[in-house]
Parts: sequence; structure tokens; C-alpha cells
Amino acid sequence: MPQGLPRKIRIAFILQVVMVSLAVLVGGYVVSAVINLGFVKKSSEAEAADFFAMRANDPTYPVPNARNLDGWFVPAGVRTEGVPSQIAALQPGYHELPGRELLVRVERRAPGTLYLVYYRERIDALLYGFAVLPIVVALLAVFAVSWLAYRASKRLVEPVTWLARHVAQWDPRKPDIGALAPGRLPADIGSGEARQLAQALHALGGRVEAFVARERDFTRDASHELRTPLTVIRVGSDLLLAEPDLPPRTVRSLKRIQRAGRDMEGVIDAFLILAREEDVGIHSTDFAVADIVHEEVENVQLLLVDKPVELRVIEIAAPRLHAPPRVLGVMLGNLLTNACTFTDRGSIEVRLEADRVSVRDTGIGMSQATLARAFDPFYRASDTVPDRPGSMGLGLSIVRRLGERFGWGVHMTSTPGAGTTVTILFGP
Repeated sequence: MPQGLPRKIRIAFILQVVMVSLAVLVGGYVVSAVINLGFVKKSSEAEAADFFAMRANDPTYPVPNARNLDGWFVPAGVRTEGVPSQIAALQPGYHELPGRELLVRVERRAPGTLYLVYYRERIDALLYGFAVLPIVVALLAVFAVSWLAYRASKRLVEPVTWLARHVAQWDPRKPDIGALAPGRLPADIGSGEARQLAQALHALGGRVEAFVARERDFTRDASHELRTPLTVIRVGSDLLLAEPDLPPRTVRSLKRIQRAGRDMEGVIDAFLILAREEDVGIHSTDFAVADIVHEEVENVQLLLVDKPVELRVIEIAAPRLHAPPRVLGVMLGNLLTNACTFTDRGSIEVRLEADRVSVRDTGIGMSQATLARAFDPFYRASDTVPDRPGSMGLGLSIVRRLGERFGWGVHMTSTPGAGTTVTILFGP
């Protein structure tokens, strides 16, 4: 889990340490700059004021001299003997001598002139002792506390990490929920939220397994139970059609029964494919698209009886596909059924090209509002058109979903009063 929770916690602590360290270092630098720029100046000014105040009360008060400070006092009217010439030449005020790294305060009053010299090197050493070392100690403390906090946090999230790692290894088709059983959880899972989450996942996995089993059983049973009566209807209609001297009306009715049975088989196939593809039992094979087109065109001829509509097939190319042939048959059958239902005169054209097959009619067409919802499940365009036979509103929805399942794009255009064109692209 390269992007897992432990890594994120580690990154968070590293960022925290870096930010705190930068803040401490910046703060130390600011303190150092303030001391270098202001502290010595203010300190020398206070030192000079204190010296002259004490000197007024005690003429023998000594000149300030310390480890970090050298001082000279020259009474008024006396030559500056003993004072370094570079310092003696300075005017009253505060001076920085970069050549010798000296900080000099020259204070001239009525009793005389006071020279105070601070050595930057000694000031920096003092600063190191009173500022840098505490900063280093603070940084070490930050590192130590952050490391301990990280270790504690890692131990706290370890059960969740174990759980996430185990779940990530599940096979989606058959998750191994046995390892999450309460009696098989590791001891370090404890009794907190991680154990509750593991138990919840175990219970959910059990329900999913039961649901999958029920769905698999239903798919198998539905496939068998729904096909059995359709087989009886098909065989019965075949036997009746074999009878001689049947009235034409009876023949047409029997053919419509057979066509309805084939349509129902197609719908069952579509539903089973969409429900669970691996259990359908329809295998992909190479087939000529033209064979499916002509078969479906022949099946819908009865819908155009007594209608002045010409149904024709235009073959520009002869594509072949590797897929379940019945899938394309279901898709084309739905499209042709809709075209025949909503076309009263004119023509229906099935155009076969190298990468597509399209169905174009000169029917009543659809408005933009209807076109936008045409692929919605259970939406029926016939509800908006009077005197049209209704349907379940699943035909175009099935076409779109089957196309998505097999990587075939389905596109539709329509103009009210001019007709509709639906294209199945043998590709996205």
C-alpha cells in the first residue's frame, strides 16, 4: 500500500518536524539579528549612563571592564593616552568597526569621555551559549517527541492497515471473508474500531456471498424455466404451420406467435447477459453481420403488413465480428421493431458499412425532449403519441446497455416528422 495510511502519517510527521524546525531556526536567526543589531547598542548606552551616574557620586568609580567589554575613561582636558588611536579618533555615538569586528560606544559628558568597546566574536560566543544551544536542544526535543508520537500513531493505525491490506487482496468475485471471522482476527486488532470494522466487513461479505449465490441460482433457474414454455410454443407453432390448407389469416397469426417467441428469447438472452455474463452460456464466435441483418429484417416483415413502407438493406461492406451473434440480433431487432412501429409510410433502410450498421426510417421522429430520454429504462415514446401500440419501454435501454457491454457505441439522431436514425458502431 504505497499510498496507505502509514505512509500518509509518516509524511505528515515529517512535514511537521520540518515546519517546526524551520520555525525554530527562523526564530533563532531573528533573535540573533535582534541581539547583534540592538542589544549591544542599548546595553552600551545603559552602561555609559550608569557609569557617569556612579562617577558623579564616586570619582574613583572604576571604568567598566569585563570579558566581553573593554573601557577607557579620559577626563576632560586630558589627552587620550592609552586609548587605541582608531578608537580615540571616533566621534561621540555608537560605531561598528568592521575591520576589527568591534562595537564601540563613545560617550562624552562634562566629566570626560568614556570609550566602551565590545568584541563581536565574544558576543557571538555568548549568543551561542545562550541562544544557539537552547535552539539545538529544542530541535532535538521536537525530533524526539515527533518520533515517539509517530511510533504511537503507527501502532494505533496498524490494525486498520492490516485490515485494509487484507481487504485489498480479496478477489472481487469470491472475497475471502473467513480471515475476518471474530475468532481468526490477530491479537493486536484489540477491541476498538478496527475490530468493529472487521466484524462489519465479515457480516457484509457473508451477505454478499449469499446474494451472489441467490443471483446465480436465479439466473440459472430463470434461463431454464423461461426457455421451457417458449420451446413448447415454438414447437407447437411449427407443427401447426406444417398442417396443409391453413387459412392465410391463421398462417399469419402463427408466424406472429413464432416471431413473438423469438423476440422473447432475445429479451431473455439480453437480460441474462446483462445480469451475469459468465453464466449466460452464449459464447462469442465469428459471424457475418449481414446474416444477422437479413434474419432480423425477415422477422419484422409482418409488422409492415398493410403499410406502404419499403424495408430495404444496403450493403456497402461485409464486416465480420467476434461476439455472441444473438446480442447483435437483439439490438437490431429492437431498432427495427421501433422503426416499423413508428413509420406509417415511406421507407426503412438498414445500411451496413465496414464499422457500423444503421437503421434509418421516415417515421414520425422525436422531439429533442423525447430524444434526450429515449435510452432511459421504462421511458415510452408511445405515451406521447396517440394511437400507437405501447411497450415496456426497455428496447432502447437494452440496446444501449448491450452496446456498452460489448464495446459498441450506439448513437441516435431524430427530427420530428422526418424520421430517426440509429447507428451501432463496432467500437466505442
